[in-house]
Amino acid sequence: MLAKTWPDGLWVVRHGESSGNVARDRAEAEELERIDIAERDMDVPLSPLGERQAAALGTWLSEQDDRPTVLWTSPYVRAQETARIALEAAGLQLPLRVDERLREREFGVLDGLTRKGITTLFPDESERRTRLGKFYHRPPGGESWSDVALRLRAVIDEMRAHCQGERVLLVAHQVVVLLVRYIVEDMGEKDILAIDRAAEVANCSVTSYTFRDGLPTLTRYNEAAPLEEQHETVTTEPDVPRAPR
Repeated sequence: MLAKTWPDGLWVVRHGESSGNVARDRAEAEELERIDIAERDMDVPLSPLGERQAAALGTWLSEQDDRPTVLWTSPYVRAQETARIALEAAGLQLPLRVDERLREREFGVLDGLTRKGITTLFPDESERRTRLGKFYHRPPGGESWSDVALRLRAVIDEMRAHCQGERVLLVAHQVVVLLVRYIVEDMGEKDILAIDRAAEVANCSVTSYTFRDGLPTLTRYNEAAPLEEQHETVTTEPDVPRAPR
């Protein structure tokens, strides 16, 4: 990475609850094999609750002294809708960068399946995932966590080079929030998986850093205050079926 160059601040936000989160939660509860989602994953919109969560996030942002100055977002609809609604509620107009490297992890042949669906339809793959663990398991046609980390390293290097003096708001997905921590804090596999096991990343939660003398300081992690202060429902449905803990 580039030496001692960082933005003034970095805010990483998971998108609001999506209709896909709701459908996945329902399918898991009903012990179905497949999740009933008509759209491509990248086209899945926010749920009505997700829209309210994004607005609550924006209201909270408007009350902060160190509001963001630049926006980077995943190209997925649910992330872009979260960013748009939040900025409208905050009364902010920010330079926008949509970057495909901030997209959700690609799940390959296991996309659209519940945990039951994976074990039933792909028992060998389920066994391989259990053996390797979620960080290094790459489903056929998909990505491992380490694959996602590789593309995120390039994003963070570019952000460091071009966003000095800025406060960056990054709106993306659960795995992106976790792997930004992994990269910025120079963690190992065990460190980040322990954080993942401790709690799901909440929709519209905020993870943030300040930087001084080239060193990051984590100031918030998975903070749901933007929703709680606006008396909005906090949700934590995972984006993909849970891998072995």
